[in-house]
Amino acid sequence: MAESKPLIAVLTGAGISTDSGIPDFRGPKGVWTRDPAKERLFTYENYMQDPAVRRESWLARKASPAWTAMPNPAHLALAELERAGVEVRILTQNIDGLHQAAGSDPGNVLELHGTMFSVRCTDCGDQTEMKAALERVGAGEEDPACLLCGGILKAGTIMFGENLDEWTFGSAARISLVCTHFWAIGTSLTVHPVAGLCERAWAGGAEVTIVNNAATPYDPLAHKVIRDPIGEAVPKLVQDFLSGR
Repeated sequence: MAESKPLIAVLTGAGISTDSGIPDFRGPKGVWTRDPAKERLFTYENYMQDPAVRRESWLARKASPAWTAMPNPAHLALAELERAGVEVRILTQNIDGLHQAAGSDPGNVLELHGTMFSVRCTDCGDQTEMKAALERVGAGEEDPACLLCGGILKAGTIMFGENLDEWTFGSAARISLVCTHFWAIGTSLTVHPVAGLCERAWAGGAEVTIVNNAATPYDPLAHKVIRDPIGEAVPKLVQDFLSGR
């Protein structure tokens, strides 16, 4: 019987984008580590009930370093792996679009926490581009409302207190169960249900590799744990895999 073709599921978190100048949340220099009060901006209930939180959120979106960020060697290495003919599925918790910018096929990237490039009305569901909303903020609207119904606008991202998109997470769960290799890169593996994809892959028989600068709850399940800097570790992981095929 022919050996099954490798399928690598890559779960990426904020840590993969820090070398691109986008700070993570829980790391030593993370956004919430330096200013724990910032976490309130990421909670749906706070956002919906407090106009001051929304105003601060719009300013934070406008000033985000992600707008000018470029893919780093880790993003580029994963795109190279795909170009080499390996079946790769990126399951990302990030909203920055850097995997696609690096050359990964957008059809193979599942954005589990949504994207920073769109805006959704919480009342009528109308979706528009973030760029247009930020232009309104720049013109003086501190908390721009939906132009169709006057409802509250929010980024097309998943906040604490919101459910993940059912189709997107369901697809990620299925991929995790059938993959041959599962790489968790730059994620603390503490936010569920996404963190549970690691255990799902392990239960399905995948070889699990965790690349993170700090310990995670799933380290005991991993076949390999790598603490090296992500920008160095991921290109090496990719090259080792390609040379071992």
